[in-house]
Amino acid sequence: MAEHKFTNALISAQSPYLLQHAYNPVNWVEWDESILDRAKAEDKLILVSIGYSSCHWCHVMAHECFEDEETAAIMNAHFICVKIDREERPDIDQIYMDALQLITGQGGWPLNMITLPDGRPLHGGTYFPKQKWENVLLSLHQFYEEKKEEAFQFATQLSNGIRKLDQFESTIRSNNNFELLMQLLQKWKQQFDLTWGGYNWSPKFPLPNQWELFIGIHHITKEPIFAEAVKTTLHKMYEGGIFDHLAGGFARYSTDSFWKVPHFEKMLYDNAQLLGTYAMAAKYFNEPIFEKVVAHTHQFISNFMTAPDGGFYSALDADSEGIEGKYYVWEFEELHEILEENASLFCDYFSVTKESNWEEGNILFRTKSIEELTANYQLTTNEIEQKINQCRKLLLLERGKRIAPGLDDKIICSWNALMIKGYAQAHFYLPENNYLEHATQAMDSLLLWCLEGNQVYRIYKNKQKSIPGFAEDYACLIEALLVLFEAGAEEKYCLLAQQLMEECLQQFFDRETSLFFFTSSKQATLITRKIEVNDDVIPASNSILAKCLNRLAYYFERNDYAKIQENMLARIIPKMQKFPNGYSNWMQLISMQEKAFKQIIIKGDYAKIWKQELGNSFQFNTAILVHPGNSNIPLLQAKNGETQKTTAWVCTDKTCSAPIYSIEALQAILI
Repeated sequence: MAEHKFTNALISAQSPYLLQHAYNPVNWVEWDESILDRAKAEDKLILVSIGYSSCHWCHVMAHECFEDEETAAIMNAHFICVKIDREERPDIDQIYMDALQLITGQGGWPLNMITLPDGRPLHGGTYFPKQKWENVLLSLHQFYEEKKEEAFQFATQLSNGIRKLDQFESTIRSNNNFELLMQLLQKWKQQFDLTWGGYNWSPKFPLPNQWELFIGIHHITKEPIFAEAVKTTLHKMYEGGIFDHLAGGFARYSTDSFWKVPHFEKMLYDNAQLLGTYAMAAKYFNEPIFEKVVAHTHQFISNFMTAPDGGFYSALDADSEGIEGKYYVWEFEELHEILEENASLFCDYFSVTKESNWEEGNILFRTKSIEELTANYQLTTNEIEQKINQCRKLLLLERGKRIAPGLDDKIICSWNALMIKGYAQAHFYLPENNYLEHATQAMDSLLLWCLEGNQVYRIYKNKQKSIPGFAEDYACLIEALLVLFEAGAEEKYCLLAQQLMEECLQQFFDRETSLFFFTSSKQATLITRKIEVNDDVIPASNSILAKCLNRLAYYFERNDYAKIQENMLARIIPKMQKFPNGYSNWMQLISMQEKAFKQIIIKGDYAKIWKQELGNSFQFNTAILVHPGNSNIPLLQAKNGETQKTTAWVCTDKTCSAPIYSIEALQAILI
């Protein structure tokens, strides 16, 4: 076993990210509220360094600064040094990210923030090289020692600025939200890159929630540009280097405009959402290639991201052997040696060149059409695909001999819920593949550890749960329970969703804004209680909860839920008008309200067959519910009792149709 010159307090941490820093010469400690008391007692500034295990630039700064004894000596002498895994503590990360953006106009990780002893931010940045980092630290220490009053004034102003970010205008509820939405989308659609997909800038992130929004918009308006943008983006992402063409799964983002060079880390939350998005697109556009992407992504999740007990791990690192992407790239000669007579075809298929198509080697990505390849090699499409699949298997075996990127094996409640939702969506749109079984098993595994009564926990590692859940954990879990129920699982999941919504209202709801705080009323407050409303790579907890309230209002006949959701949306409209791109999930809610939510209730011996028949065509904002015979869900309770023959009802706007006794009649009504 390797001996280490230094060991700090992080050695007892559970987080893989914190453990990466356990042997630094820096006297790191984990965050807890007692840090503030210690800092005040010692009259020391706090150095808060936030990152995550698969973050490339976090590794670079750690190597240059935190592993350096001279730099560590400055940090230890003048600061209380706190390391935070942003995935464990998104509440603290949000506050200091807001501070960083107010100070510098930009954000990112590693996030390094110097705070007063009471935790109020004073100065921050992202990556610093060694000399600059040392200069910043010494300057801030001197500033605090000599000009405390100025330091406190600046920190007060900055903290007030953070609080103002969570102020919400009051607006009158409107019946024309969809008209406003379409006005906002007229500007947004001008940013589409219809050649390479995504938007007309780089880097490019997958942002699956936005493409699901545009599928819905196209379904309602039939405006061609939205379909073109979605199809182009999903095709180009799959063909690009952002997709792992050997093992499946998507990297976090592309550093260029062409989806060619990824930032190689693979996150569970991206793949979870993309699984559902590609399934939705496969059904909507009738694109077999998108269904294939769903299968490949599922294979990646099964092989690399699934724990023995059925939970899902968080991430795979960008780096291996200290080099970003080394695990994934290939040399031209290496491929010819392994693949022999199929090497030329493979290299052509995946744009491999003798000179290398990237600085560290060849990234596998598609630029040639299958028609070009069939013409060049005098082979059929099937023959080419067979040869490429043989090559894939050989290269996977060869790649398996390399030192693999690090795995972040902590299990996060909200991210697992996103994965379960992805599987449930995949089953809803592609029922013949039976992804429902994966979704149900994963949900049962998640509920075993994340729930204690109605209290949700966020982190599971080494068979221990920790950190009470944030609004994000409740929101994602409630949504996953509802989507799972709608995909065909038992109604107990829907009943639990409603129970957890009640708990969420107790712990997080702010009556003044009609929105949900990110942190619970049971947790200590640092500077402010944030209210997360912007839809980013993961949609905001508030937008997810608003969509869930909308659904639960129908299932449980709760007008109060409907009113809360309406009030939430009214608060967001003014912000949406200023920055449309940051509110895609809220926009989905508006588009769903435009195309009224349908509940199709089917009861009887052939109910599951009817549900499957309906699933053969695309259903937007529709729940197809198989009545169990005796239900505890208010919407279904009116249909309890004996049924002589298979019967369906279509319910819209709290009114159900007369009984429908044939699948043909039901399909005719839906058309």
